[in-house]
Amino acid sequence: QVHLEESGGGSVQSGGSLSLSCAVSGFTASEYFIAWFRQAAGRQREKVAVLFSNGTAVYGDSVKGRFTISQDNANKPVYLHMNSLTPFDTATYTCAADSRTHAAWWYLLFPYEHIEYWGQGTLVTVSS
Repeated sequence: QVHLEESGGGSVQSGGSLSLSCAVSGFTASEYFIAWFRQAAGRQREKVAVLFSNGTAVYGDSVKGRFTISQDNANKPVYLHMNSLTPFDTATYTCAADSRTHAAWWYLLFPYEHIEYWGQGTLVTVSS
């Protein structure tokens, strides 16, 4: 059974940094993508960053240059390092995983509901 669990959320002041972790268990695919999404009250779910098993990383426009997605090795947690945070970054951050990389372009289209595995999310609050 695949299980994703996020951690690292919390409160930080504007301009600060925070790192989130997505621990994935029971997921044995050799090809995959793992993505971070966020959703704030009153806003649509937003794709933040995606990491493919081949090392390719893709970022949403609103976080480019500030956020970094990384994974040390396969089967290890996927991290989202967030810098220069602003109140606009306040949201629940959720990671998701899927092994169907051949159709990732489709699964990563809004509203993302067809991605196979999801975590429960972790709240990030940025105060001004």
